[in-house]
Amino acid sequence: MPSRRWLLALAWAGLAALAGGCATQPGGDIPPELQTASDESDARKRARTRLALAAGYYENGQHMVALDEQKRALQADPNYPDAYNLGGLIYMALGDNALAISNFQRAIALNPRDGNAMHNLGWLHCQAGRYDDATQAFQRAVAVPTYQDRAKTLMAQGVCQARAGDTAGAEKTLMHSYELDAGNPVTAFNLSQLLYNRGDYNRAQFYIRRLNNSDLANAESLWLGIKVERRMNNRQAMEQLASQLRRRFPQSRELLSYERGAFDE
Repeated sequence: MPSRRWLLALAWAGLAALAGGCATQPGGDIPPELQTASDESDARKRARTRLALAAGYYENGQHMVALDEQKRALQADPNYPDAYNLGGLIYMALGDNALAISNFQRAIALNPRDGNAMHNLGWLHCQAGRYDDATQAFQRAVAVPTYQDRAKTLMAQGVCQARAGDTAGAEKTLMHSYELDAGNPVTAFNLSQLLYNRGDYNRAQFYIRRLNNSDLANAESLWLGIKVERRMNNRQAMEQLASQLRRRFPQSRELLSYERGAFDE
């Protein structure tokens, strides 16, 4: 099971969407068009300014102030899908899952190609243990042709499948995510953790070594690497990782676990 520090990387605001969105247009069988700056009304421009402020407050952890600015964005433009997506994230941070779901669903209703909102809805369902609903939302996001964050969504789906006990499905999904973005440390860590838990130490070693040999290694990845090398009776590599852990993260609980010899906790 991945820890909270790695899981925090799985949910994100999709703030890039604030720089430009897409919406469906009426007109029978005419395909929806992407919006450009010239299509924006004055109300949408005012809402976008407010939402940029809300996003800044959200990122700084000022959730109530962010919520106030998000509401002002919707006052300027009640049909702004990005505002509902950010509203969902704010309500998630505040612990109100019902309102978070409502906001994400409203964002998707207004913009059926909003992969960010679908991803965020899927992660919220996963956290609540509604794994089938989570998978459906993740798959909808990945299927959006213009969605740019498929690797992250597949990563989140793989973690969710692992939580649900579907280790075979989780491995397949995480592998797909890794193929799309081999540099994502969360994917590498969770894939290696899954393989380690299954006893596939050779493959676990491959992914965790690549992560620990990069600038993205942290206390958790070093600790997993130590456990993998221990299972493979590679004492020298194990001691090298332990030395890094001691030097770089002297106050970490992972170092405490290593010094206690708590390899199987």
